[in-house]
Amino acid sequence: MKRPALFLTAALLTFAFAAQVDRVLRFDTAAMVQGNLRNGPINYTGKNGGPVKASVNNINISATSAVLTAPAGTTLAESEGKRTATFSGGGTDVNVVRGRLTAKGGQLAYSEATGQGVLTGTPSAVFVPEKKDDGDPVNIKAAQMSLDVDNNISTSTGNVQLVSGTQTGKADKLVFDEDKEVGVLTGSPSMSRAATAKQKELLIVGDEARVATKGKLLYVKGKVTLTQGSIVTKGDAVYYDDKKNTAYVVGNAVSVDSKSGQKLSARVLLQRTDLARVSQLSGNYQIPVQNFKLSTDK
Repeated sequence: MKRPALFLTAALLTFAFAAQVDRVLRFDTAAMVQGNLRNGPINYTGKNGGPVKASVNNINISATSAVLTAPAGTTLAESEGKRTATFSGGGTDVNVVRGRLTAKGGQLAYSEATGQGVLTGTPSAVFVPEKKDDGDPVNIKAAQMSLDVDNNISTSTGNVQLVSGTQTGKADKLVFDEDKEVGVLTGSPSMSRAATAKQKELLIVGDEARVATKGKLLYVKGKVTLTQGSIVTKGDAVYYDDKKNTAYVVGNAVSVDSKSGQKLSARVLLQRTDLARVSQLSGNYQIPVQNFKLSTDK
């Protein structure tokens, strides 16, 4: 009667071990090695001035040098899955590549136990669309970037800037999902669309901003304000389609044009950013929030 429970326990242990193995760091055998090979730390340098290369799961790392350390009182072999590594390079010589994302910085600290790699030293990243027709590359800058080995999600903090084509997002924090191609900005977020010959710059602020970079779509919620020239529109949330030049402002929407003196209020306002025109809509408008969910969202 107890055998199924034993089998279940064994299966769970096997699954947990497999998940842990996916976080194990593996160095290129071509690297030069110095240090205590049993207990560590081990210092890695590249041969003939080349970089040190390593990989973990679907991430490839290259740097000028690296140090692999085991927890105190354990050997490097027996602590596999719990070790830490620090990759260093002059300037931004630490490179991290995962699929279509390439990140650079001055130092990368990786923990096998957490599966987190933290990139510092003026880090930046570029995410390239799968096809040319899928939009512009996404460029990210921040004070710190953290890449999760367990999923294709990166978290950037501190003076974050996201640039994709004519759109620029700024915030204290950015969570970017490479699978969904969705970014979530929090901490005084703002999104702007650069001015063109036919329309003035558009600035949108709120409590949280979500951008679907592939479709050039934007969803901002919480005390939203849109500013374009003399027009200031406020509401509870906004859905902006950059390709169609349309912004749906939903919930307690009010728009004031200081130049013409026009004031509009409604449950939903439609703002044509190419025409600098705001109109009232009857009824409600359902923002497609499902298009802005991360892989980790429920």
